[in-house]
This record gives sequence, structure tokens and C-alpha cells, in this order.
Amino acid sequence: PDLTGHEKFWLGNVKYNISRTHVTAVELPSASISLLPGSGIKLVIGNASLTIDMNWNIRTWMFKDSGRGTVHISKVFVTAIFSIPLDNTGPTAISLTSCRTTSGDVDIKLSGKT
Repeated sequence: PDLTGHEKFWLGNVKYNISRTHVTAVELPSASISLLPGSGIKLVIGNASLTIDMNWNIRTWMFKDSGRGTVHISKVFVTAIFSIPLDNTGPTAISLTSCRTTSGDVDIKLSGKT
């Protein structure tokens, strides 16, 4: 979804909009799934990366600008535990019990015109 808002700085209000966000690359060089006896599944993703492209625009009382941007997030680590009930009383339901995520580097490149 689009991200729209405004921030107040010493120059005044800055209105912004980020739109047309697309994930263009995902790398999962190290991923594993293991069973946790009697409780569920553990998912571990190591050293992953993600690239996102988007349009952006900002507007202040003094100027406005817009363009394209790319965000590259790397060194992403995720550990998630999912629980799966073992009864046969109905449809299988999977729920997220815990999740821990860290990221190392974020690189943002903006190009635009006035």
C-alpha cells in the first residue's frame, strides 16, 4: 500500500508520498525448517536480502520534488516458531508463536527531479 504523511521540521511541514512499491529481489542463501517434537515448526533464515523499488514525492512550502527510489536491506536474520495443534477435531490451524528479526544494513538510493 501507499505510504502518505507529513512531518514538521524547522522549515515547516513536509508532505510525502511513497507509492508503487514493488519487491524486485529476495535472496535466501541460508534457510532451514525443522520439526519441534510435540509443538510445531521452527523456521530459520540467515543472511537474507531484499530489494524494493518505489516512487516518491515530497512537497514543502518552498519546493516539491519526486522520483524513483530503491531500498536494499541486507544481513537479515529471522527465527520463527509456528505451533500446530495435533488434535483431529477440525481443520489444521497454524499460529505464529514467536518471531525474531534483525537486519544489518539498509541502503537507500533516491533519484529525482525538481
